[in-house]
Parts: sequence; C-alpha cells; structure tokens
Amino acid sequence: MIVTPKWPHQKSPNNIGEVWPAPDVQGPEPHCKRRPRLTPAWSSIGTAQARLRQRARDGRELYHLCLGLVLLTRRRGYAFARELDPKKYERILISPRSYFVFTPLLASTSVGTLEFRSTLEPVRRLNLDAFHQAWADDVDFSRKLVRIEKVTSEDPTSKTLPAKQHQPKGETIDVPYDKLVISVGAYSQTFGIEGVKEYANFLRDIGDARSIRLKVLQLFEKASWPTATDAQRRDLLHFAVVGGGPTGIEFAAELHDLIHDDLSKIYPHLMELVSITIYDIAPKVLPMFDQQLATYATEQFRRQGISVKTEHHLQRVRPDDNGGLRLKIKEYGDEEVGAGICVWSTGLMQNPLIQTLVAKELRSPTEKEGETVTIKKAERSGGIITDPMLRVRLNDPANENALLPDVYAMGDCSILENQTLPATAQVASQQAKYLAKTLNRATGGKEPAPFSFRNWGAMTYLGSWRAIHQSSADELKGRAAWILWRTAYLTKSMSIKNKVLVPWYWFITWVFGRDISRF
Repeated sequence: MIVTPKWPHQKSPNNIGEVWPAPDVQGPEPHCKRRPRLTPAWSSIGTAQARLRQRARDGRELYHLCLGLVLLTRRRGYAFARELDPKKYERILISPRSYFVFTPLLASTSVGTLEFRSTLEPVRRLNLDAFHQAWADDVDFSRKLVRIEKVTSEDPTSKTLPAKQHQPKGETIDVPYDKLVISVGAYSQTFGIEGVKEYANFLRDIGDARSIRLKVLQLFEKASWPTATDAQRRDLLHFAVVGGGPTGIEFAAELHDLIHDDLSKIYPHLMELVSITIYDIAPKVLPMFDQQLATYATEQFRRQGISVKTEHHLQRVRPDDNGGLRLKIKEYGDEEVGAGICVWSTGLMQNPLIQTLVAKELRSPTEKEGETVTIKKAERSGGIITDPMLRVRLNDPANENALLPDVYAMGDCSILENQTLPATAQVASQQAKYLAKTLNRATGGKEPAPFSFRNWGAMTYLGSWRAIHQSSADELKGRAAWILWRTAYLTKSMSIKNKVLVPWYWFITWVFGRDISRF
C-alpha cells in the first residue's frame, strides 16, 4: 500500500521525504526531486499515472506528491491503512491477498462456529489510492523501487494460498516509494520434518480454515461407510494437533465443541471412536500463562476427553491407504499413530521476502567506495531488527545507530531492538496504529516518540464456554474468562460489518447449531 503525504503548496519540498532524518545516515534524495526519472515505472499503473497527469494539468508541482509503500498480508495492514490520514498520504497497498482476515477467530471459522466472511474485510473497502494483488519480489533501496509480481492463481478451495514458487510466472513491474512499511507476516515453521508441508494442515489464513472444515466433515463421512472397520474408523477419527500454543489449543477446543454439540447428534454410533490429541515438545502447553492457569487448561481438556501429550516429538507424517495419515512419534519408537488430520501450529519462520532483504548487500551510508552494509537481522528468528520507532536498523561498523532511510517494519517479520515482545496479534496491532499515528503527526526534523507496548493480557478459549485470561492486574478462568474472551474479540473485529456478523453467527450457532454442509 502506498502512502503519500499531500503537502500544502507553501511547504518546502526539502521537507518531503525527510520527515524523520536518520542520524548519521545519508539516504538518497527524496523522490519528489526525482519524479521525472520514475515516470516510466508509473506508466504501468494507470490510476496513479492519471492522477499525476491531472495534477500537472492543474498546475501543481509534482514534488508535492511523496509516496510511501506498505507490504502486508493480514489484519495489521488494515489497522495501519485505516488509521493513516488520506488527506496527508496517498496509499498504495501490495498484497497477494484481496482481503484482510481477523486471525484470532480463524479457529472458530474452521469448525463452523462462525462463517468465513464474518472474519474478512475486502482490501478495496478501504478506498485506497491503489491496490495491487501481487507478490513483493525484491526492493531496490538505493533507487526506492519495489519489484512486484502479479498473482496468477488464487484458488479459494485450496489448503492455503499457493506459494509464489508454485505459481505460473506473473507480470512484474517496479513500484516507486518514498516511505516503505514492511509487514508481510510470517509462515508456519515446519523444522524440516518429513511430510509436514505436504500432508499437514496449517491454520494461518482463511483458506486453511476452509480446508480443515471440509476435511473434518469428510472424515466423519468416510468413517460412517458401512464397510469401514472399527480400526479404520478409530484412525480416521483421531484428530492430531501439533503445537500447544493458543492457536493449537483453541482449535482443539473448537473442534471438541463441534463434535460434542453437533456431530454427536448425527453420528452417535461413532462417538466412542473419536479422539483429539495435542502433541507438544515443551514440558507444558500454553507457556505464556502461569503454571496454575496452564494446569487448569490441561485439566479442562482431560474432562472433555482431549489428550495432551507434552514432551512428544513428531518425526514424520505420511499418508496411509485408507485416506488418513500415519504419524511417527519419537517416544513411541517404530510404532506409528493413525490420524485423520494433522493440524500444525508450531512456531514461525520468516517470509521469503524478508530472507531476501536481510541477505542483500546495500551501499554504505558513508558512500565510501567498496563498502557495503546489510539490514540488521535477529539471530534467532531471522526477522528485521528495528529501533524503538520501528525504523529498520543497518549493520554498519562505522555507525551502530545507522538506519535504512524511510523504511519501517512491524509485525511478525520484525523484532524491536533490545526488547522482547510476544509474537501476538496484540503487539502487531498496536505497532500498526502507532506507526500510522506517528506518520500522521510527522514534522521535519522532529524525533517521534518511541513505540510502547501496552500488554492487555493473554486469553485462550478452552471449549464448553470456558476460557482463561491472564494480565498483570488479574487472572480469570471459566465462564467469566469466556465472556471476556468473546467481548474482547468482538470489539477488536475490523469493521462495523464484522461487529454485526460475529455476534449474529454466534447466536445462530447457539440456536440452530453449526452448518455441516460440505462444499
């Protein structure tokens, strides 16, 4: 998404592109001084080109138009774009998806508690200056250009949006920017375990939720076939969840509700064969909660018949001959465990774009011949390191405070320098609002206030109208925490439409049950 400050005519063009001058960093000249050189790049973007021509006909100087570019995937881009002042900036969004998704409610959509569209908001509803459904291939920081490739395949029935390398080659264009905000999110970490990418189901996007929902209902139909044996049915109706974090726990809880509240009435003869198991390599699930609440969650699952296997290591996933999967668990030796589906939710790995950018050698800010620098990378996560104002740091031996001019990063793809924050939607959402408001208030030469995370606590749904909540002020568990959980997610939903649809579908589910149609 491209953001463009629309400055008054009396504003000096020297201020454009220099809102936050990085200390001791000599960046390229602002684009408003180099607009003629970039005109060919705009020729492939009809809307923006027409806008420039109209401004020229109106007698306006083109340097009054300065651009910033946002690369994003999920909900964080929605919060940023909504908060950014359209009177001050022109906004161009680049994303391979045509929608934003409210990820905390994905588990609910994957079992039919909510319908998919209640957690989605179309990108074009934001009335942006331009939107390009494309992959970001690379960034030329010296020329301030982003190379993007058009998305050529978006199958809504697939397990997830196809990875770029698996798509036919799309048309590529260069998009100029004056300010670049990188918020491309992250992918699920598979740790190189055999068969995970091919046969496991992830829960990171709405396509994943659709695939899981269809697969669960198909498994019950397969198990109800008259010629299926009890052993085959037991394997098909074993639902394996790998990862004991909030996503894995909430999916297991929502799946239990689907089976207990709805499928038990349709397939009563199969209920004694159904099992749900959570596997995690850690000593306990929900490590962000204290021991008392984590124990409460484990005990709640035990009462619901959900098995929690901590300190278990999955080594392989492969298909079997009955339409299910075989899981090799280290602790079980050579014995394999049968399962109908394996939902994978363990850690994050960096987006390929981030891996490309942190490996690039850039011209040194000192402009000494032969000297290069790189973007500062977090050793553990591989993410981009930013300063407290979310500006991208450089590895420059000559200046430990060096910044990459006019480039910002937020969300899962970035790490705040000398700070440890949880990799949650709460952090990314606050960063998006902070950066948008800071850009709105930006004035030449004035240092912005640093980002400060306000921890509202963590909460997780446990099934059967129970949840847990923990903050610095208090702890809640049971029905009270469940009410808080639903209230919080309702108020955080993206648009008024979502705020209406979410409680409406909760009510429909409560009265009529979940829709078990397969399509």
